[in-house]
Amino acid sequence: MFVPATQSRRSITPENLELARVLLVHDELAPRLILQTLLQAGGYSVDVAASAAEAYAKLDENRYELVLSDLEMEEPEAGRKLLSYARFKDYKPATALVNAWRPPESSHYTAEDEQQVSIETEDVLSLLGKVAELIGMRASRRAERAVRQPL
Repeated sequence: MFVPATQSRRSITPENLELARVLLVHDELAPRLILQTLLQAGGYSVDVAASAAEAYAKLDENRYELVLSDLEMEEPEAGRKLLSYARFKDYKPATALVNAWRPPESSHYTAEDEQQVSIETEDVLSLLGKVAELIGMRASRRAERAVRQPL
C-alpha cells in the first residue's frame, strides 16, 4: 500500500489510504489478466494496457508508482522504449520488464505450448516482493531529492 508522504502514520485511516498505482502493459491476454489479478490481490491499483500505444496514452494521462511492461509487443524492444519514455516523466515512476514464462524447447514442446503461461505458486510472493521493493526504491529516491532541494 502507498501512503502519501504528507501523511504521518498516526493519521492513516481507510478513507485516506491511497493504493500504489501500477501500469501493467502486456499484449497477450492471459499473462495480462494473471498479473493484474496478482497485483490487485497484493493491494495495488492496476491500470492495464494491451499495446504500447495505449500505454503511452495512459502515461500521459495518469501518474504511476510503477510501470511493468512486456519486452516485445507490436515490435521488438517496444517494452524497453516504453519504459524509457516512462522514466522521462516528471514524476519518475519505477520501471521493470515482465514476460510470460515459456516452456523450454524439447521434443515434447508443441505449438500449443506457445500460448500457455505458468506462474508457479512459490513465485507469487517473490513477484509481489519485487513490486514492493521497486515502489519502495522509487519512494526513497523521491525523498532524497526532496531533502536535497533548498526551501
